[in-house]
Amino acid sequence: MNQRTLPSSTYADLVELGRRLYERSLVCHEEEEITDPRGQPIGWLLDTRVPMLDGEMFGEVGAVLAGRLRAKGERQVAGYGFGAFGIVSSVLSADGADGSDALPALKGGFIREERKGHGRNRLVEGPLRRDEPVVLVDDILNSGRSATRAVALLREEGFAVAGLMTLFSFTWSSGRTRLEADGLWVDSLLDLNLREGGPSSNDSI
Repeated sequence: MNQRTLPSSTYADLVELGRRLYERSLVCHEEEEITDPRGQPIGWLLDTRVPMLDGEMFGEVGAVLAGRLRAKGERQVAGYGFGAFGIVSSVLSADGADGSDALPALKGGFIREERKGHGRNRLVEGPLRRDEPVVLVDDILNSGRSATRAVALLREEGFAVAGLMTLFSFTWSSGRTRLEADGLWVDSLLDLNLREGGPSSNDSI
């Protein structure tokens, strides 16, 4: 698919994109040694940086997310953590590819874990405006702790946060509930209903 053409996605298109995104992200222990944050071996994980740093999927995913943002009337996105960098960039790259150049361009930013100690001493980098809401984008929503931290940092800098847009949401975890309880909407490209047995195809757009 040409990444400069913003698709009018059907449900089937989205299911197919979600499937390919999932398959390209999935890493299993049979392929290589993988561990959890404590260094313990685990059976599988999703590494979204693989598809999101591939030119073809970069453009496809960015076009879908940019379209969803536009549909919600949102114009600013911010990412927190390494996994969000490619997503923010893909959204900005796809913006305007449908010929809607008359619309104000989307703006993007990156949230630092702590304020930079020199230069402009910023916590939030980029051209984001404080008089418009910001949508947080991320690759995976699980417990919601990382997203909650990012929201707190944005608010600390005077930004209003509208919601979270993510590639994958683990439905068995509390992340969505945690964010919605804080007044944010959550929009995921793919809801994963995986069980302890490991990855399966019992998922939904």
